[in-house]
Amino acid sequence: MKENKKTLFIIIGILTAVILVVAYLLFAEKRNNKELVEIFNIEKEELENEYTRFATHYDELQLTFTNDSLAVQLDREKIKVQRLLEELRTVKSSNAAEIRRLKKELNTMRNVMRSYVVQIDSLNQVTEKQQKVITEVTRKYNAASRQISSLSEEKDKLNKQVTLAAQLDATNIRVEPKNKRDKTVKKAKDVTKFTISLTLVKNITAQTGERTLYVRITKPDNDVLTKDPSHTFQYENRTLNYSIKKYVEYNGEEQQVTVYWHVEEFLYAGGYRVDIFTEDGNLIGSQTFELQ
Repeated sequence: MKENKKTLFIIIGILTAVILVVAYLLFAEKRNNKELVEIFNIEKEELENEYTRFATHYDELQLTFTNDSLAVQLDREKIKVQRLLEELRTVKSSNAAEIRRLKKELNTMRNVMRSYVVQIDSLNQVTEKQQKVITEVTRKYNAASRQISSLSEEKDKLNKQVTLAAQLDATNIRVEPKNKRDKTVKKAKDVTKFTISLTLVKNITAQTGERTLYVRITKPDNDVLTKDPSHTFQYENRTLNYSIKKYVEYNGEEQQVTVYWHVEEFLYAGGYRVDIFTEDGNLIGSQTFELQ
């Protein structure tokens, strides 16, 4: 009996030791993981600072010359730096592979900048002989740009993941039912016009220039207010009717937009809905309102 108890105590002791060893290993691994996360955070922050300094350096370079053609090229490269900086800010600190890729991109951009510095130095001391040097540097720059363009094609798969970040977004959508005296009313029978206002939010990654907005006003029975059945657009492989089509000149900054719907049909009490779409088939905002 004593020998059985002694054996039991030995087994308990061994199990206790094993548990302590496993607990220590788990604690050590957790501590190591925490240290790695802290290192990745520091590395990402340093890379963001480097990209920011790089963009600032482009601004400083543009103050050192007056050549319009080169200014356009520098603007193009500065936009690339800003786009890559936005990509970096959306990357998780633990995504080491993506951070390494953006580091490589930065090195490529740095080489391009060196070629610009050579061009600017040459322009500031321009002579007939030095003009030949400028031509050669420009050739090298164009070759570097083609190389970067080729690299961009290889990143198409990644670009699809950030497409959402480049979409327009509509906020502060407000619908005001007005009567014939342009006063806001609540009763359906008094409404002669809808005033619909919205804000396109700032987005430096979104496509600029002329953009098309489609506004759908839906009645309580889900019927869409439209002046012509041929007024349609494409959304998720479907053809939808729109109420209002609006062209806007978008420059990437916050922008206020107002459209109007003049009522020529019978309206009745209930819940109405306004949806805002873009020409590329994206729903960018919605709002509901009630008429009595």
